[in-house]
Order: sequence, then C-alpha cells, then structure tokens
Amino acid sequence: MKDSFLTSDSTAAPSVGTSSSAYSGARLEGKSQSTHVSKSMTKRMLIMLGLTLLFILGIAAWKVWQIRAGAAQAARFAPPPTAVTTAAAKTERWQPVLSAVGSLKAVNGVTVSTDLAGIISQIAFPSGATVKKGDLLVKLDSQQEEAQLHSAEARRDLAKLSLDRQRNLRSSGAVSQSDYDSAESESRQAAAAVDEANALIARKTIIAPFDGLLGIRQVDLGQYLNVGSPIVQLQSTDPIYVDFALPQENLEQIAVGKKLRVKATGVAGNQFEGEITAIDSRLDESTRSIMIQGTVGNAEGKLRPGMFVNVEALLPEQDVISIPSSSISYAPYGDSVFVVKKKQGPDGKAGAEAQQQFVKTGPSRGDQVSIVSGVKEGDEVVSSGVFKLRSGIAVLVNNSVQPDNEANPTPPNR
Repeated sequence: MKDSFLTSDSTAAPSVGTSSSAYSGARLEGKSQSTHVSKSMTKRMLIMLGLTLLFILGIAAWKVWQIRAGAAQAARFAPPPTAVTTAAAKTERWQPVLSAVGSLKAVNGVTVSTDLAGIISQIAFPSGATVKKGDLLVKLDSQQEEAQLHSAEARRDLAKLSLDRQRNLRSSGAVSQSDYDSAESESRQAAAAVDEANALIARKTIIAPFDGLLGIRQVDLGQYLNVGSPIVQLQSTDPIYVDFALPQENLEQIAVGKKLRVKATGVAGNQFEGEITAIDSRLDESTRSIMIQGTVGNAEGKLRPGMFVNVEALLPEQDVISIPSSSISYAPYGDSVFVVKKKQGPDGKAGAEAQQQFVKTGPSRGDQVSIVSGVKEGDEVVSSGVFKLRSGIAVLVNNSVQPDNEANPTPPNR
C-alpha cells in the first residue's frame, strides 16, 4: 500500500510541474497577441488621421483657390457707368447785389383829423380817392362862427369909417393926436376880429394837406367829432420810401445815390427802380445793422405803404465763374461739385469718371451760382445726378435733357 502510495505520489509530481509551464506559455502567447493587435489599431488610427488631415487641407486649398478666383473676377468686373448731365463752368458778367427785406413807407402820410369839435355838415370825398393839395375833404357846421364873422366885419367897417373921419379932422387940427391914435387902434382890433373869425371857420373846413391817396373814411354825415377824431388816412405814394437794413460789414459798399431794385410779391410787373436817399447815423446795437432809406418811383400807384418787399442794392459789375446751382452738393464739412474727367476703362475703351472737388461759393442769381474757388473756366461739372456719385465713379454723360440754368427764371404758375 505504501509503495503504491509513493508510486502514485511520485508520478503525480511531475504532472503538476508540466501543467504550470503550459499555463505560463499560454499567458505569454496571449500578451504577444494583445500587443500585436494594439500596434495594428494604432497604425490604422494614424492612417485615418492622416487621410482626414489631407482631406481638410485639400478642401482648404480648394476654398482659397475659389476666393482668389472670385477676387480676380471681381477685380476685372466694372459696374455700369452712372448717367448724369453736365454743364461747362463759364465766365459771365454779373451785377452783384446786396439783398434785404424791406417795408414801404409813404413820403408823407397822415391821419386827417380836426382840432376843433363840431358836427359834420359836408363830406366832399369818396373812400380811396386820389386828391390834390387844397381839395376839400370835410366841413364842420360853422353857422355860429359865420355869424360872429358878420358881426366882426360890421365892427371893422364902422371902425374904418371912424378912422377915416378922424384922419380928415386931424389934418384940419380939429381932433387931438390921442383921439386919432385911439380910432386907429380900434380899426386894427376890428380887422383882427374879422381875421380871427375867418381862421375859426377855416379850421372847421378840412382840406388835403398834400397830394395823395385817401383811405376808407371813418366818419359819417351829421356825426359829432371830438378834437383829434380820425377822419381818413391820406398817403403820398409817388414817390414812395423803402426802409431796409443791412449788416455792419456792408456799410462801406453802400452810399447815397446807389441804385436799388425793389420786388413786391403779388404786384404785376413787380420790379421797380429806385436809389438810396438816406443812411441812418447809427447802427442798431442789438442787431449791428444799419437802417437805410431808398426812394422808389411809383407813378402807377402799384406800391402801397406797409407792403413787404425784397430789396436789392446794386453793386459794380464784375466777372465771375458761373455754374448751375443744381451742381452744388451742400454738406456740413464743405460744399463740393463733381468734375467730369476723361479716363480709360478696364477694357481699354475711353470713358469718363467723376472727381469730387470742394468749392467756395459766392452770390447766386436765379438757377445759377458763382464760384469763388475750386472750379476754373471750362471745367465740365455734373449738373444733375450728383446725389448718386462718389469720387472716382464712372459716369455716362447724357445732355439730351438739361436742368434749368436761367439767370431770371420764370416758373409757370400751376
């Protein structure tokens, strides 16, 4: 039994050692296979990353090529030229003016009234009539004054007879010198009483103090007038004064005798000629302007006192560069115009472009404006379509239809 135990025991030991070696070999083989699989996966991942990177770089290169091609095509593209009209800057002889707003005033203008109270017995004028100096306007009741006049005339005649008698007696020495002097004094007093009565009657007879145009009468027949009550307006309208003001800086440009041009809105043939007749002695401290008075002929009576008018004081003529006012582009940073210049296009053909040019403007008249600097004679400036332009843009000149460019425009009344 023991031997068999030992035998079996000895035979069992080697089999245990053989199983351990096989297990270790299997583990080593499994590790080798795992390492091989890991390296294979890493290689495949690197290949995929490389292919992805190449794909991205390819797309990027293609996009860059597209952008460059588009930029080149855009550089070769030229927009169609902008249609404009043009006008040539030219030298003209202008009459410079100083413009102002004025008001018309009668050379003589009064409100006719009376300095004596009384009842109106006669009205000798219609409203709005033209009268001459001395024409009867209104007569107040003067029966009492006329009676006083007759009494004074009777006393005057008696005193004159008494004086003549005293003179005859004095020559013969029948009366004293004192009696003669008394008679002469009474005669003079009686004559003065007659003159006083006549003056009183004359004050109740109201006449036109000068030639002029009457307004609307403000009294009626039989009305009682108090002292100073208005009767009618009387205005002398030919000639007529125009009062206007000019700034201090224009003081040296004006003088008595300078010609004026007056325009009144709503008056047919609304331009009237005149001249400066007076310049005020001092300036207005609040506005630093000086008041000027001109005299304007008004033979037809179209101008009336109180009218609002536009006044132009004419200055010596001078040469200026003139362009249409529609050519000016006004802006807070400065006024400018677009000058058309010749240019060769991308296709080699001749064309034109607009170049912006800043200018200094002077006086204007009608549809025209004068240029002090920035444009010279002969320059071709854009007269319409300015708002569509920028400096360097291509333009196409089409002058088949031109904007107005008149010195004295007369637009239709529509």
